[in-house]
Amino acid sequence: MSERVYLDYQSAKPVDPRVVEAMLPFFTTRFGNASALHTVGDDATSTLDESRARVARLFGAEPDEIVFTSGATESNNLALMGYCLRNKRKGDHVLISEAEHISILNCAKALEKSGFRVTRVPIDQFGRVSPDKIRARITDDTILVSIGWASNEIGTVQPMHEIAEMLTGTGVALHTDAVAAQGLLPIDMAAIPIDLMTLSSNDIYGPRGLGVLYLRKGVRVAPTIIGGGQENGLRSGTEDIASIAGMATAADIMAAEMAQEAVRLATYRDRLIEEILARVPHAHLNGHPQHRLPNNAHFRFEGIEGESLLLSLKDEGISVSTGSACSSKTLAPSHTLISCGLLHEEAHGSLELTVGRFSKESDVDRIIEVLPGVVRRLRTLSPLYKE
Repeated sequence: MSERVYLDYQSAKPVDPRVVEAMLPFFTTRFGNASALHTVGDDATSTLDESRARVARLFGAEPDEIVFTSGATESNNLALMGYCLRNKRKGDHVLISEAEHISILNCAKALEKSGFRVTRVPIDQFGRVSPDKIRARITDDTILVSIGWASNEIGTVQPMHEIAEMLTGTGVALHTDAVAAQGLLPIDMAAIPIDLMTLSSNDIYGPRGLGVLYLRKGVRVAPTIIGGGQENGLRSGTEDIASIAGMATAADIMAAEMAQEAVRLATYRDRLIEEILARVPHAHLNGHPQHRLPNNAHFRFEGIEGESLLLSLKDEGISVSTGSACSSKTLAPSHTLISCGLLHEEAHGSLELTVGRFSKESDVDRIIEVLPGVVRRLRTLSPLYKE
């Protein structure tokens, strides 16, 4: 095993070395607290303000529309819980899709326990939600719609521009979890009427443990963490200046390199899809064949179980996933694949391959070389598979 192959960029990305270099001074010489009033604190405040502007610039936002959090899960909580609590006098009804990230699904359950009503909009066989289906479920009591920009699992991209335009003028706010899409698709808040958006530092090759909630001017949310009033009172707690400076550097790099990087990753993705479907009998592509992320190839294989496939590839030095890492502690089949209409045994036989900034052609060669034999061996052991 000369070299390990990493094809699980959707669950975790390495921090770009250029980002690490930019962060280092903030652990030693520039360690100040932005709330302090002395010179060292002033330096931290300047870094915080400058970084906020750089992150905002990547997404076509204004600096005061950026709220730093501990990660995408907290941003989703602040978006859904915070918006509903702040605006409950306007209504008690929320819409989400059946394909949302588990943090959105669990926020929805918490809202229901607090007296809100949540409608889960069905998706089609490719994992897409129709704007018409959303429109048909809006009532006079609907205050918020939350639709992920793209699936972090099957890679399907939602028609966000159409959804946003459809909601314009209705008085219903729109939130999107854009973590899977950021850095892979162009996102410009000046060109799309989205009210709240969740972002993650690590998903643009910045440090883990830092996220962002974009709040369009005029949108109000109730804080979910109470303390010293940092982040304009919306997210208390001393700001992690080192990580924030790192995310700002990651945003600058992404702005300069995203277009070219997305084309390269799409080339890897298309080769994975073409070769695996051609070489492995009874293999199927999950997700939309055209409207999908440029780095995602998601398959299901008849007659075998995804965990066995993952472990067999692990023995070959290849790191892959069977779906969302945030749902990996449960043995239940993917809720997204079940919502796409698959049977439980079909959903269990899935494999997710995601490439990223440091992927190489040889990584693609390796999985294409190894996967057919692994599938063939597992099928000989499976009582579910028949030629």
